[in-house]
Amino acid sequence: MAAKRPVEIIAELAEQLAEPLRLEIVDVEFRREAGGRVVRVFIDKPGGVTLDDCQAMSRLLGDKLDEVDPIEDSYTLEVSSPGVERPLTKPRDFVRFAGHTVQVRTYGPVEGRRNFKGELLGLEGGAVVLRIDGEERRIPVDQVAKAHLVAEF
Repeated sequence: MAAKRPVEIIAELAEQLAEPLRLEIVDVEFRREAGGRVVRVFIDKPGGVTLDDCQAMSRLLGDKLDEVDPIEDSYTLEVSSPGVERPLTKPRDFVRFAGHTVQVRTYGPVEGRRNFKGELLGLEGGAVVLRIDGEERRIPVDQVAKAHLVAEF
């Protein structure tokens, strides 16, 4: 069995710590940037995330990462809300946010295109279902490269 990558370990630890706080882990990133390595953890909860939520998660996760030490080099830990254009990263997101406007980008062409914007109708039979210009479009989940909510003001 292959060893787990640091981002997988971080995601597992974050999920364990988030549950008692009634937080949801939206996404975890581990990147090398100009200022060094950065671990970003995006959290959410019904009604939105507060600064206290971010601080609590950061403190708990920071302590756990110090204990487990899955990253050899130094890094910066950032915990924040995913924002109004929240990414949709898990199958449950495509159910939860039905009725919202979303942007979906695919790995390759689906029906001759890679970018879709429309009303999310849900997830059915392994496909993300959108209403675009009054027509239903089905995008296989395994073709979804990125998806996020679209802020509407």
